[in-house]
Amino acid sequence: MKIGAIIIGDELLSGKRQDKHLQALIRILAARGLSLAWADYVGDDPARIRATLERAFAGGDVVFSFGGIGATPDDHTRACAAQALGLELEVHPEAGALIEARFGADAYPHRINMAKFPQGSHIIPNPVNQIAGFSHGDVHFVPGFPAMAWPMIEWVLDEQYRHLFNDSPDVEAGVIALNAREGDLITLMQDFSQRYPALKLSSLPSFGNDTIPQMHIDFGFTGQRQLVDIAVTEWRKALTAAGYTLQERV
Repeated sequence: MKIGAIIIGDELLSGKRQDKHLQALIRILAARGLSLAWADYVGDDPARIRATLERAFAGGDVVFSFGGIGATPDDHTRACAAQALGLELEVHPEAGALIEARFGADAYPHRINMAKFPQGSHIIPNPVNQIAGFSHGDVHFVPGFPAMAWPMIEWVLDEQYRHLFNDSPDVEAGVIALNAREGDLITLMQDFSQRYPALKLSSLPSFGNDTIPQMHIDFGFTGQRQLVDIAVTEWRKALTAAGYTLQERV
């Protein structure tokens, strides 16, 4: 089962705010031996949000959606989720009770809308202000505020997906080849990809930078450590035999 992210908000696409969720989610997953397979950034366009959520609900992945579940007019995520599912929004009894307990009469007429989720949803506890997020199937909706969103994601993972945790996660290792060009090494990369089908081979070329001024390629292998170590050793031998000077990663 793959894990994806949907990060919603015009402010991210306009540059008014910098996204912090992607790196945090990668870190939270890595602590549990998991990794992120994909991420989508979406502005506050209801049609686009709905289409993105339709794909998420139909895709079979575990998906975390950030933002757009507040009570202001630009918060479209809850309604778009219901539309994507073909369901009605309804006040979740537990989420509504939490809002009423926090705000009393001031829960109405607007704050109570934050307890309206697609029918059949389950709440995600919010440890900061008790205004819950929600899950429907394997798609989970949390606020855009990092202090709330990140512990809510951790709760979902620990409560629902502990069986996916990996005590032996994939590792990545590699080596840098100086004055190398990808076009000259495609055949060798193809050979190694066929030789090690369980590994992912990456090639990151550069025309030079402050650390390594000359043209170079940073090659990496990702997978189980024992196999990665073998592949990197063989890759070093192959590059050396081809006449390349190697440099260790910093």
